[in-house]
Parts: sequence; structure tokens; C-alpha cells
Amino acid sequence: MAITTDLSGKTAVITGSNSGIGLGIARELAKAGANVVLNSFTDRDEDHALAQEIADVCGVEARYIKADMSKGADCRKLIEEAGVCDILVNNAGIQHVAPIPEFPAEKWDAIIAINLSSAFHTTAAALPLMRKAGWGRVINIASAHGLTASPYKSAYIAAKHGIVGLTKTTALETAEEAITANAICPGYVLTPLVEAQIPDQMKTHKMDRDTVVREVMLARQPSKEFATVEQMGGTAVFLCSDAAAQITGTTISVDGGWTAL
Repeated sequence: MAITTDLSGKTAVITGSNSGIGLGIARELAKAGANVVLNSFTDRDEDHALAQEIADVCGVEARYIKADMSKGADCRKLIEEAGVCDILVNNAGIQHVAPIPEFPAEKWDAIIAINLSSAFHTTAAALPLMRKAGWGRVINIASAHGLTASPYKSAYIAAKHGIVGLTKTTALETAEEAITANAICPGYVLTPLVEAQIPDQMKTHKMDRDTVVREVMLARQPSKEFATVEQMGGTAVFLCSDAAAQITGTTISVDGGWTAL
């Protein structure tokens, strides 16, 4: 028998959700009945159109709120403007690759702000709302790089390890309440951004698509398959279910075996 989760009446705020993993999670939560608040730092017609599409397809309330996740005040204002936050998904993130001695200080600061500090600020603003409602779910999107490391990604890896630590602390501070906090740790997920990288990788390595995916992009992912944004969303929905009520303060790897190595 399939496990179903009805999130009707709940509101989910998902940061960095006008594309990729964040949008995939928003859609799956909406399919489960949750009202959703999309977010990014832009304020385009297409951003608001995405929210309208979700509302029309899923029959829920959906809106888009602009907020710059590099600014703590904006992070807190996002939650305040949402007004309700039963489910908080901290997904916003950026990346930069360079050796530590050459890593630009401003890139380090931006990655730590958007990938880590934003989750602190949104969580700080959301927990009082969850406590008032008597129920809540904090879902932080970490990474396989929250559990292991690679060279040249110092800021990203530091931030994602930090997200795992923040998740554990949040769980301990809410352990006796009907609030849980967990981190999803994806490996390589097939997003539009990743898909766009494949032709350049094919050219660089002089390989066909299947070979460059298996041998270059998924070199560390034993399944040799991308995870999907729908799978990320399904994992988030599960963490919101009653079945996951005693799952808190932990990481769930959706990485095709990456961290088993």
C-alpha cells in the first residue's frame, strides 16, 4: 500500500525555489496539498507565473516573494511576509570552485551567507511560528558535501557541513515539541543547471553524452544515475509525514551511494 501524506492546511516556505531542486520540492509539497511560498532574489513576471502555475495545477495557494538570501534582514523578512511557516525548506545556494589560496574572499563571504547564514536567519524567524501552530518541519538541503569533501570547494563544503551542524542543533532545541529538523544530502541531481553543463563537458573530454555523464559527472556516484528533483521533493514530503515524526537531527542521503564509499 502506498504511503500518502496530506499536507492540506500547511504552508511551506522554500528558499531558492524558482528553479532546480527548490522548485521540484515546492511542486511535490504542493501536490501533497501544502500551500507554498516560492523565493529567489529576482522579481520577474516568470517568477510569479511559476507560483500561479503551481496554484492552478495543484489547487493550492502559491505565491512568490523576492528576498535576497545573502542578507539576514531579507531572510527574516521573507518569513514575516509569508505570515505562516509550517514547513521551512532552506535550499538557496551558490557555488564557486578555486584552490584555497586563490579563493576570492568575497566569494567565500557570499557562499557562507547564502548557503549557511540564510538558514540560521529563516529558522530563527520560523520557529516561533511553528511553536505557535504546535507543529513544524525544518528541512535543510545540505549535500553529499555536507558529509564528505572534495578539493577546490572550500566555502561550499564548509557551509554544507555547517548546515548539518545547524540541523542537529535545531533538532535538539525542538526535541520535545512536534517540530523536527533534518537535512537532505543530495549527490548529483539533474537540474537545468547541471543539464546545461553536459555539452561543455562532452566537448572538453571528447566523449558522448552517456560516457561523460557516467565517467566524469557521476564519477563519485556509484549508481551512475542522477537523482531527480522529484526524488528530492518526495523525500521532503516524507519528512513532513507522520511516519517521520521521530526522525529528527539527522541526514538523509539521496546520492546514489556516494557517501557509502
